[in-house]
Amino acid sequence: MNFQVTGLGLDKMKLDSPQSFLDQEEAEEAEDRQLLEPEAWRTYVERRNALREFLTSDLSPQLLKRHHARMELLRKCSYYIEILPKPLALGDQNPLVLPSTMFQLIDPWKFQRMKKVGTAQTQIQLLLLGDLLEQLDHGRAALDSLLESPNPRPFLAGWGLVERQLADLSAVMDSFLAMMVPGRLHIKHRLVSDVGATKIPHIRLMLSTKMPVMFDRKESVAYQDWVSLRWFVTIQPAVPEQFELRFKLLDPRTQQECLQCGIIPVAACTFDVRNLLPNRSYRFTVKRAESYTLVYEPWRDSLTLQTRPGPPEGPAPSRLGKPGLPLTTPSER
Repeated sequence: MNFQVTGLGLDKMKLDSPQSFLDQEEAEEAEDRQLLEPEAWRTYVERRNALREFLTSDLSPQLLKRHHARMELLRKCSYYIEILPKPLALGDQNPLVLPSTMFQLIDPWKFQRMKKVGTAQTQIQLLLLGDLLEQLDHGRAALDSLLESPNPRPFLAGWGLVERQLADLSAVMDSFLAMMVPGRLHIKHRLVSDVGATKIPHIRLMLSTKMPVMFDRKESVAYQDWVSLRWFVTIQPAVPEQFELRFKLLDPRTQQECLQCGIIPVAACTFDVRNLLPNRSYRFTVKRAESYTLVYEPWRDSLTLQTRPGPPEGPAPSRLGKPGLPLTTPSER
């Protein structure tokens, strides 16, 4: 028995051929073209291509993915106040003051107030960056759905709104890129107290960023009663840094086991923690040591490792050897 579907042309179409889908797209495009005058159709095609170019270059999914990755990295960074001398104006005789010297001139109480300002400014900046990135995501989704709209008339009628959206998204992208770099701290009051006859130096405060400290999960290994830990910083600092390593036994069973914790200052990117219990889980965290200029550090890396089991409890079973031969275990043969 032979079944045929007539009227739809399915008996003549090769569904497994890519050409059939191309023919279908061409047919749809021909139907759209019939809805518009030739000049209007050319305008529609030009504007549609311009929108597609914007979404594939200026606001591509790959670009937004990279920005999301950078945003996640910024949320893990440490933020510091950096004291820099202001550039001297022509003819200014005030000598250049080194940052170490400026710390001696700055009022400690005023500097602590300035650190709170730096903390608030950093938090606001991160929130604004997240909001701008969300605007870019929503804007791209809206324009992408407009690009896929099958009817060209609403597309042309609303092109003025589309142009405003493109301009707004470009401005949002510019603001996002400019805000990715921490900027200058806004000073409302003098940080340097009255220094008598000494001329007050020119000072400017900047927010600086340090990349997060992260465990090397491939090189950090647990043994029976100790662990070997390794960590790294993506961008190596110019001078060696001090770190703070913390460890803690998870689920202690006795009062004595509650003492299995500690804070260890480390001056390198590696450390071995010994005298641990076998076959137990420990959590380790690492961060930079506290600094006088630190204003915000929302994240620290943590790693959980389980030590290996110890030898079986109780005396090891023995076997009688042959006369004249010493007793051995299988590992000693």
